[in-house]
Amino acid sequence: MSNLFPTYQRWSIQPLEAKGAWMTSTENKKYLDFTSGIGVLNLGHRHQKIEEAVIEQLNKYWHISNLFPQSIQEEVAKLLCDASGLDYVFFANSGAEANEAAIKLARKATGRSKIVTCLQSFHGRTFATMAATGQEKVRNGYGKMLESFSYCAFNHVEDLYKNVDEETAAIMIEIVQGEGGVHPATEEFLQAVQSVAKKFGALLIVDEIQTGIGRTGKTFAFQHFQIKPDIITVAKGLGNGLPIGAMLGRKEWKEVFGPGSHGSTFGGNPVSLAAAKAVLSIVTSKDFLEGVIDKGEYMKSELQNRLKGQSTIKEVRGLGLMIGIELTEQAAPYLEALQKEGLLTLVAGPNVLRLLPPLTVTREEMDCAISKICEILIHFEKTALTS
Repeated sequence: MSNLFPTYQRWSIQPLEAKGAWMTSTENKKYLDFTSGIGVLNLGHRHQKIEEAVIEQLNKYWHISNLFPQSIQEEVAKLLCDASGLDYVFFANSGAEANEAAIKLARKATGRSKIVTCLQSFHGRTFATMAATGQEKVRNGYGKMLESFSYCAFNHVEDLYKNVDEETAAIMIEIVQGEGGVHPATEEFLQAVQSVAKKFGALLIVDEIQTGIGRTGKTFAFQHFQIKPDIITVAKGLGNGLPIGAMLGRKEWKEVFGPGSHGSTFGGNPVSLAAAKAVLSIVTSKDFLEGVIDKGEYMKSELQNRLKGQSTIKEVRGLGLMIGIELTEQAAPYLEALQKEGLLTLVAGPNVLRLLPPLTVTREEMDCAISKICEILIHFEKTALTS
């Protein structure tokens, strides 16, 4: 009997230890981990530099509260601002908290309440971020949602224009919809978002919770496009496994988030920030990011070429090392079959296999995963045809 609320559909695999791109279960089976903790372990399990930074901070102090100035907060904030082009940072504990802060800042800065997001988006599970999420299944059962959220179709310019008006405080978007099926935004759509936001005086919030910190081959995914967000949110990969989130904003909003306007007891925890500092020192390197782009292009093209012509495959798409394989049927059986072969993957919606390998993945590890994926997908199709 478990004393845990059954909020998660847990797998039957229980981890014992992990290093790099590999995890060993309590049954002593090795798995190639292409989930990265759902896009968290961008530098793999137990990266040496991050582990050393965390241990060093643990030997100093673990928590002191935000009543005290802390140099580690200033250092990481500067790294984030330098990498993003924004000016100020608020530290939280998760992506949902970062998005909560972004929603609060946008509404307070503009004096408006309406937030426009996209259908099939995912922004979190608190009441505000649940209301921001463009998936009805996330909101079911919780009664009346926080008001003033509106949803437009992703990559649909005309629908965007129908939803934004003089009452809009912000437009909140993902550059790649992760939970929604690994759908990258188009240049046309993003330019339209920026243009209409400027026209109506609304803020542009880019949710980089899953796409940020190098996942797409840029420090932030918006940097692939010619747009300038007013607010960015990050989490997941920032701490490489330690809980942290951050909301970044322009200098114009400094006074809006003055003393007493917002807060978090654990936000800006020094141990998590020690990990974040080490992460950023690695991920923001030009050579590292170019390597991510090369790996992503290799993996996507190999999958596209080897799965070409398979009737169960609709599309292989993605950006950097954020790849989705859309199927014509349910993805869950394929995920389970891959687990039996020692490869851990994810689903994104009912029909998409989602691949989020660590950004440090090697060519040999990618080839191993590609072979397993192709073998399973082709085997399933042959089995279906002959049954």
